[in-house]
Amino acid sequence: MKKSDIAALLLLGALWGASFLFMRMGADQFGSMALAGMRAIGAAICSLPLLASRQRVAEMRVHWRAIAIVGLANSALPFALFSYAAQSLPAGVSAISDAIAPLLVAASGWLWLGEKLDAMRASGLMIGLTGVVWLIAGSIGFGGGGGATGWAMAACVGANVCYTFGAHYSQRRLRSVSPLAVATGSQIAAAALLLPFTLWLWPAKTPGVQAWLAMFGLAAACTSLAYVLFYRLMARVGATRSMAVLYLIPVFGVLWGLLFLHEPVTLAMAGGCTVILLGVALTTGLIRAGKPANHLEPAAFEQA
Repeated sequence: MKKSDIAALLLLGALWGASFLFMRMGADQFGSMALAGMRAIGAAICSLPLLASRQRVAEMRVHWRAIAIVGLANSALPFALFSYAAQSLPAGVSAISDAIAPLLVAASGWLWLGEKLDAMRASGLMIGLTGVVWLIAGSIGFGGGGGATGWAMAACVGANVCYTFGAHYSQRRLRSVSPLAVATGSQIAAAALLLPFTLWLWPAKTPGVQAWLAMFGLAAACTSLAYVLFYRLMARVGATRSMAVLYLIPVFGVLWGLLFLHEPVTLAMAGGCTVILLGVALTTGLIRAGKPANHLEPAAFEQA
């Protein structure tokens, strides 16, 4: 990888890690559904210039049903679930939980789709899931609201289940479609799906300037710009190297929470993050001798 590619990878990790910071900053004032809806609407508006390609527009027209389902699974539902979790969980904890998506993809592929899982990947899966249990068990007591925090952790897991479904679905139904067409179309679909809930659940009190800035950051930087960077990086260095961003998101999520929200880094966060990332590295073949395990197609993953 060239220095410019490494810089793009670091910037992408920083942007996706910052999404949890921005959700934490805006969720209380907007509410989870309104924030999720405004994020999708803003990202769709920012992505409209990508429709200048006739090929992408044609692909979206032909595959609109499948793209809409991906928009629901990879954007609309995770945006709402992570925004709900941001009302109770520190940004760093939510960011760490986002690292379990590759583990769920591997586990579901093995259980229901008959994909092979060798001893190394199986051990990585078990290690990663152990880290998830460690993180959840240590996070329930944050903030003194065990019940609310427990539901927030469940929302994070649910968001990653949505990513897992979207990954498998897009791999099978949209393999031949341009990744930018899927990214643009899915954001437009997510915006359309969330618009009624955004209007219905709009907060009675107008959100403050900080919350609006957080929302704009989510939509323009962490969603629209981040996906353009991601797919350009894919084209330059390939899927395997680009997916290294999954290891950077928790690190930046914890870092931004520490720097800007003064969130403490607890033993549960540090230990759970380390164990989860070790499990992901083994499951995806990053630290495995020989040929790395196959990754999903570029259209498969969309991050929070």
